[in-house]
Amino acid sequence: WCPTGFKIGMSTQPPKQIPGSDLGIGKNAVCLLSNTTAIAEAWSRLNKKFDLMFRRRAFIHWYVGEGMEEAEMDEARDDLAALEADYEAVVNDDSKEIEDEETF
Repeated sequence: WCPTGFKIGMSTQPPKQIPGSDLGIGKNAVCLLSNTTAIAEAWSRLNKKFDLMFRRRAFIHWYVGEGMEEAEMDEARDDLAALEADYEAVVNDDSKEIEDEETF
């Protein structure tokens, strides 16, 4: 949990260079994690892809073979749907507040 909505981490190890890459050479690497409602669209795309694969039972045998139960996959999908709905609710609440402010 991050009360500020974002977390920045810096590594003193130089990042790996990929031959032919457009990235510049640097001495440090930085990573930013941000809690933003823009992620709602990514959750939506992920859920659609999950649904397509799960509907066809693609790769389920690998998970079952490792000891996971199919019911856990259903539960995971429900959790993802709840997460997506939570973010969409926040976006909708924010847009309603903006509309209310504009009417004054």
